Formats: sequence, C-alpha cells, structure tokens
Amino acid sequence: MFNFFKKKKNNSTHVLTSPAKGKAVSLKEVNDPTFSENILGEGVAVIPEEGKIYAPCDGKIEMVFDTLHAVNMVSNFGAEILIHVGLDTVKLKGEGYESHVTQGQEVKQGDLLLTVDLEKLKSAGYDTITPMIICNTDDYASVTPTINSNVNISDTVLSIEEKK
Repeated sequence: MFNFFKKKKNNSTHVLTSPAKGKAVSLKEVNDPTFSENILGEGVAVIPEEGKIYAPCDGKIEMVFDTLHAVNMVSNFGAEILIHVGLDTVKLKGEGYESHVTQGQEVKQGDLLLTVDLEKLKSAGYDTITPMIICNTDDYASVTPTINSNVNISDTVLSIEEKK
C-alpha cells in the first residue's frame, strides 16, 4: 500500500566526477599501452588545465605512491580507482608533486588529493594526461566514459553500472 516496509533498491549506476579541470578524453588517446589498451581496466583520461587533482567520489585512500604521481582509492560503492598524473612521471621521484592525503584517509568527492607543477612536468618533457582507471572493471556491468568535453571537478566523467 504505502511501501513503508519495502527495502529501497540500491542505486545500480554510480558516477565519478573529473579528477581535474581540463578536457576529458578516451583512454585510447593515452600514449601508453598500459592505459590505452585497458590493461589495468576501463576508465577515462583528463588533460589537466590546472595542477590540482581531486577525489572523483566519496571513498578511502588505499595508497599514495611514494613518488606522488598516482593515488589509489576505493569508492564507497567498491570501485578500485587509480588516478595516474602524467605518463612516465614516476621517474620524477615526487619532484613537482605534493600530496594532501594519506593512506587510510576517508575523502569526499571534490577533496584535494594532489597538487602538481604541470609546467615543471611539461618542461621536463612529460605528458600531463591523467588517466583515471577502474581497476576492478570486471566487477561491474559497464564502465562508460563521458569524453571529448571540457570538464570541471563537479562534472561526471564515468558512469559505472552494477551487475544485476
């Protein structure tokens, strides 16, 4: 009658917002086969305009790489997310990067994770493209990027559908 006692059905689609202000592009545009061939999972890449990297959803920081070029987090709905700032930037050994989070920290969508000196990366010859990968893609029915658009950190760049 009033459905007071019926359990609410879990939301079957989740969204991730952009980790940076910039342009969202397909992983196929990333000049690294690890990302462009979806070896680590499906996702999206952002060509950042600013050197600030933000949490794409609520979750928990699993790891901040020692070289500060990447962050792993797990969303509150279970997605394992890798945000990798630039290509081959591990070689910089953290130079030009600053972390604002630590392992085990709970974060909310839009919290600042990292800052990076994009000009330093570019002048050293590194590509600043920033892939965001769902490492447990197989746990979901689909991972769909929103690409070829300019994005702010509140804009959806990935839709993740639960398996039925």
